Amino acid sequence: MMSGTTVIVTGANSGIGRATTAGIVKLGGRVIMACRDVNSAEEAAREIRQETDADSKLLVVKELDLASISSIRTFCQGIMKEEPRLDVLINNAGVYQCPYTKTEDGFELQFGVNHLGHFLLTHLLLDLMKRSAPSRIVVVSSKLYKHGHINFDDLNSERNYDKAFAYSCSKLANLLFTCELAQRLEGSGVTVNALSPGIVRTNLGRHVHVPVVAKPLFNLLSWGLFKSPEQGAQTSLYLACSPDVQDVQGKFFSDCQPQVLLDKATNCEVASKLWDISEVLVGILK
Repeated sequence: MMSGTTVIVTGANSGIGRATTAGIVKLGGRVIMACRDVNSAEEAAREIRQETDADSKLLVVKELDLASISSIRTFCQGIMKEEPRLDVLINNAGVYQCPYTKTEDGFELQFGVNHLGHFLLTHLLLDLMKRSAPSRIVVVSSKLYKHGHINFDDLNSERNYDKAFAYSCSKLANLLFTCELAQRLEGSGVTVNALSPGIVRTNLGRHVHVPVVAKPLFNLLSWGLFKSPEQGAQTSLYLACSPDVQDVQGKFFSDCQPQVLLDKATNCEVASKLWDISEVLVGILK
């Protein structure tokens, strides 16, 4: 179903990204695993090859640190030089509820990686995707966007930082980015859609504090209530390859079904303003 396609998955070495990568390879697609930790990615690639009996050429590991503008630019220069086409870009990597940290370029880490890093990555790969049309961009967001708010006076959370709120804001930014990009891509042959994978058992929650005495119960509940990474990857795979969504543009999905978004996630004025500010922050010249 994906034979002959080239797909980039960010954060492909663990969790949903790894499960998405394995799913694409099983369908015959070639995946460029774009990861900050190259050693971990190489190990994941070896495991996926063993699990799927996939041709070794179907998995390529490349270094990409979304907390670094220079790393993103270097990665994209390499892709533009080496890859004749790019059929799908899956913006999957994410930072979740970490202590207050700044990227090397001075952005609050969750906003910097989850929104700005993927914003720049997508921008730099867009020409290749337009040349490869029909092509698709898949944005992994979260239903936690509902608790977020874009405060243009404090995008860096310097005045006030709440790690859960900052995560929700970054996921709201993902949806506003999807909304604005969808309008800009109209008629280009490139589609962009977003999704919520649901609550998945991954290491994304490593910064969430669970009291030691509650850990056994928490782990037991998580196995019963949370999705496996493979289940969490299903909507990413659906948006990446299903013919059902080949012409769908700017929508939000969960469990492979379209969802209705709150107005704040589709506000055109806010989406446009966030886009313009993001261009300035990541150094894209008009």
